Amino acid sequence: MFTGEYNHTIDPKGRLIVPARFREELGEAFMITNGNDGCLNIYPEKAWETFLEKLQLLTNTEDKRKIVRSFVSKANRVELDKQGRILIPTALRGYAGLEKDVVLAGAIDKIEVWDKKRWDKETDTDDIDVITERLAELGLNI
Repeated sequence: MFTGEYNHTIDPKGRLIVPARFREELGEAFMITNGNDGCLNIYPEKAWETFLEKLQLLTNTEDKRKIVRSFVSKANRVELDKQGRILIPTALRGYAGLEKDVVLAGAIDKIEVWDKKRWDKETDTDDIDVITERLAELGLNI
């Protein structure tokens, strides 16, 4: 499972250091694609393959086609270099607004990559009490 929050910078060439703790679970190569709310998602290759297998089993609906167009077609396989960095493709950097300061956040089965300012806005805890109450209604107490 991926947990924790790490602040890093992306260099002008689009290279980003992946924290050592995440590298251990990801392996040498993994998938990166668009995520929800303006972030990028990083998936271990095996998890990505499992997702694709499940997606293939779904009936060809408009929702399935949109998922394929929005996430699958944008996915790129990336590999770590000797310094533990990945090269984030230009289109993905543009989608997530990644310029310099970024946050890599563990999200259980994946890693989210955020522009630091967007992350700070997204994780503003003003409404955390409302969220925890809704979770409690679903049976998850924090």
